[in-house]
Amino acid sequence: MYRGGLEYMRFSVSDTAEYGDYTAGPRVVSDATRAEMKKILHEIQDGTFANNWIKENETGRFKFEEMRAREASHRIEEVGAKLRAGMPFLDPVPRQHRQTRGRLSLPLATSLAQESTQ
Repeated sequence: MYRGGLEYMRFSVSDTAEYGDYTAGPRVVSDATRAEMKKILHEIQDGTFANNWIKENETGRFKFEEMRAREASHRIEEVGAKLRAGMPFLDPVPRQHRQTRGRLSLPLATSLAQESTQ
């Protein structure tokens, strides 16, 4: 997406996936989901999202770590790892490497939150 938009994404996937995008996509992204996305954008713009993230970090990241663990143990991750293991040409990233990533420092997060509300 970030390299070439929807057109390049569709070019990069199978014709079956592209067909699914055209036929199922409009059923998934509905007026209700668009309205929710607008609410989320507003929360980002008014600083609510950043402030919640800062509070999460200040209080030990317990909810975040719980969500991370829950999503990491989702069945789709297990199945996806098995599928990618059979496709070495993808240069798959082992799961343990994806779970160890840099953290945004609290002072930087606070600074970014303040900038978003100005």
